[in-house]
Amino acid sequence: MSAAYASLLRHELRERNFQFVRKHQVAAQFSYGSAPVVVYEPDEDRHGNFISASYHAICDNEAWRKRLSKVHTSARVSLPKSDRKWCELDSCNSSDALLMNVFCYPGVADDPRFLNALGVEQPGTPIFGFKARVPLVDGKFDRTEVDLKLGDLLIESKLTESDFQAKSKDVVDRYRDFQDVFQRRDLPKASTSYLGYQLIRNVLAAHSLGCSFCVVCDARRPDLIEQWYAVMRCVKIYDLRTRCKVLTWQELSELLPADLAGFLDEKYGIRPGPITPYQFEHQRE
Repeated sequence: MSAAYASLLRHELRERNFQFVRKHQVAAQFSYGSAPVVVYEPDEDRHGNFISASYHAICDNEAWRKRLSKVHTSARVSLPKSDRKWCELDSCNSSDALLMNVFCYPGVADDPRFLNALGVEQPGTPIFGFKARVPLVDGKFDRTEVDLKLGDLLIESKLTESDFQAKSKDVVDRYRDFQDVFQRRDLPKASTSYLGYQLIRNVLAAHSLGCSFCVVCDARRPDLIEQWYAVMRCVKIYDLRTRCKVLTWQELSELLPADLAGFLDEKYGIRPGPITPYQFEHQRE
């Protein structure tokens, strides 16, 4: 079922972005294959995958700008040749691009209503690709990358990804606090692996840093929300479990400036209000 939800959302994003390219005449190309993905190219002072205000803010911040050059891992086999290297944030399916569109938009990360919805008590400048130092049993650290750190909150951003990855039990057992934090026997698993590895790792990062942890995903992905709850309910430490949460892009869109909310609606189909089963089925047609 998870693959089906992801596939349906990819289909909608593909159609929306085809229309977006035609309407706004932005520089873009298409991946190979029977279900091509729209990939955008920088064009002077704009980039079709970003609303202008966010893109300009990203370009003016050295740390944020570096994220734009994160190489697209499958570009060589799936994307047309280009004079520049294709990057992950060029793709219309990129959850990182969506994350930066929202959190880099001027004023959003300082808006008290927005911060309150996220449960951020100590705001600060958004840090993308935050290197958390998660303790291992041998005294070393896993410098795992968290999508975003905003003040005392860690965020995992999802859009069309199929799941939260699996990892062998031997690897996960090497985390120092794993046994103290999780009820291991109840965690989702498959033979020799734990499912939801990114969630397990980021909860451990939040525990180590004294932070909260939030998954932000699309309301059209109830499968991801269910996967998160399956991991969250295995957190043994009550205070830590209360610092774990989930929000949808649709919920956050209610708190955004009108032009940014309109951009998310047009390009992603993200708009305020719940997604009912009928609406979701209708989007499949």
